[in-house]
Amino acid sequence: MDTSLIAFMESQLEQTTSTFHRYMYPQIAWDSRMFGLIGPRGVGKSTMFLQYIKEHRHEKQMLYVSAEHIYFTTHTLIEVADTFAIEGGQQLFIDEIHKYENWSRELKQIYDAHPEMKIGFTGSSVLDISKGQSDLSRRALIFTMQGLSFREYLSMFHDINVPVYALDQILHHEARIQSLLHPIPLFREYLQHGYYPFAAEGNFDMRLHQVVNQTMEVDIPQFANMTPATGRKLKKLLAVIAQSVPFKPVMDSLSTVIGTSRNVLPDYFLYMEQAGMIGQLRDNTSGIRGIGKVEKVYLDNTNLAYVLGGQATDTGNIRETFFYNQLRVTTNVISSRISDFTIDRKTFEVSGKKKGKKQIADVTEGYVVRDDIEYGSDNFIPLWAFGLMY
Repeated sequence: MDTSLIAFMESQLEQTTSTFHRYMYPQIAWDSRMFGLIGPRGVGKSTMFLQYIKEHRHEKQMLYVSAEHIYFTTHTLIEVADTFAIEGGQQLFIDEIHKYENWSRELKQIYDAHPEMKIGFTGSSVLDISKGQSDLSRRALIFTMQGLSFREYLSMFHDINVPVYALDQILHHEARIQSLLHPIPLFREYLQHGYYPFAAEGNFDMRLHQVVNQTMEVDIPQFANMTPATGRKLKKLLAVIAQSVPFKPVMDSLSTVIGTSRNVLPDYFLYMEQAGMIGQLRDNTSGIRGIGKVEKVYLDNTNLAYVLGGQATDTGNIRETFFYNQLRVTTNVISSRISDFTIDRKTFEVSGKKKGKKQIADVTEGYVVRDDIEYGSDNFIPLWAFGLMY
């Protein structure tokens, strides 16, 4: 195997610690013939692969490569897989697969040529495994990972370990952080810089701006075959969203502001949603999770809202963004006709201290979610508690 690839893997493993595992770690089928881990930039996909290798490399021969390594300017993934197989390789991990041209065709060829080898890959969340010259959807299991929950943030940054709570447990006031008497100060920290693991590296605002720029100027345009000019329009659209969320998009006025056809805007919104830049709250008209009429558009998470919104960031928007961001991972969150959100026929009004029960008075099961209370009672639930669900 090429020494530069081995040296790269060893250097990455040396920088990787296993003191904290993301919520997806035990959910991945690590022994599958082929699997992919996709998600927005910066949520820890590469780290998870490296952790697994570091903890299991004594059991089998493994190789970790990055598809953006300079080695692949003159070599192919197929060459690496063939050589690795000859040397007795058992598990190949390919990072940033979306950076590699013809990735789907070569992955299929590796899968077919080396049935004894297990292949894992990471990719951008806009990656469509059914798109391209070879359909991998029947071969690869795909796992999608989001950013840190409040629970994970407490563990990673403050060494405070909290169990996962189900929605019903939270609604029955069972959620507790045993070693933290007053959760709100750390919760406010999380809202500003707790969603991305790279916050531990410092210069958070600068790093998050880099994530936004790479996603909007490289990942989405590359996936959607956009011109640089279209990529700039996409970034302008994100800026408009950041200044006015949450809002219901009016395509005619947006198309005028952005300077593009209203017919392409739904595709732009979908790309940004898949890439982890925005969240789209839908109704239940389709009956299928994640598909329906868009009622509101949010920035994807509260960290983005603070960094892109600046001083104009609205507290009400932060509350709703956090609630939707955290609960969508484990539940189907849809819009409510009378309040903010509906989950399994339960109605949720997300608010501050002035809000009472008036808005949910006529519903069968309604809750007021408040960001200014440490502990709940009756139908009042603290907002931070919903960050303990994954």
